[in-house]
Amino acid sequence: MATYVLVHGGGHGGWCYRFVARILRQHGHEVYTPTLTGLSDRSHLLSTDVDLDMHIRDVVNLLKFEELTEVILVGHSYGGMVITGAADRAPERIANIVYLDAAYPFDGQSLSDIAAEMMSAAYQDVQTVNGVEVVLVPGCNPMTPEDYYGVTDPALIEWMKPKLSAHPWKCFSQKLQLQNEAAMRAIPVSFVVTEIQRDTLTDEHKEGLRALTQGRYWEIETGHDLMISAPEETTEALLQVAAAVEEE
Repeated sequence: MATYVLVHGGGHGGWCYRFVARILRQHGHEVYTPTLTGLSDRSHLLSTDVDLDMHIRDVVNLLKFEELTEVILVGHSYGGMVITGAADRAPERIANIVYLDAAYPFDGQSLSDIAAEMMSAAYQDVQTVNGVEVVLVPGCNPMTPEDYYGVTDPALIEWMKPKLSAHPWKCFSQKLQLQNEAAMRAIPVSFVVTEIQRDTLTDEHKEGLRALTQGRYWEIETGHDLMISAPEETTEALLQVAAAVEEE
């Protein structure tokens, strides 16, 4: 049995992994789908204190208080920033870091640095809510604002609409500060990319990722919210990660 911690991206919550988590549990695995502070079912905790560091602490505290080890730590989109920070703070608890169409940051980078063009466009829609600068959704992802993060099924869109929430801009602008980078970079990584991220990668970059991941690299023909639009394919990749961890 593997242990998965699935971290969502901007404007989402743990709810977005419902379909993937269900399949993983059917295979007998343990699955945690935390919602980051200030978002979704925890949106009542939105404040000026919510930033990337707080979201990293959310995940680290989950690992600590649930006494989790050998974790397959998964992050989607902005969640890539969060899982990188969490793995840096608690490298001894992580068996594999999985980036689902996610940011892959280096020390001193923010999401605004990594995805400058997209986040610059997103900032044009920033509003202040109760003193907090937030990006409203679905417009916080200018890549696919009309079809809800690449989800085109009308029934799924209706399911998503009431669950998407505003996201504090500080989370996107704060730079990641790594403390144990050598230990964190020693943890095996995996990448699952969709057609959106894939089309931004050169062949040389793809080969580099395949080498970095020792072949744990998958491309899925779907939109950015792959856990919603392609849960079976996404889960299959995660199951293969667990199999690789078991062999290591």
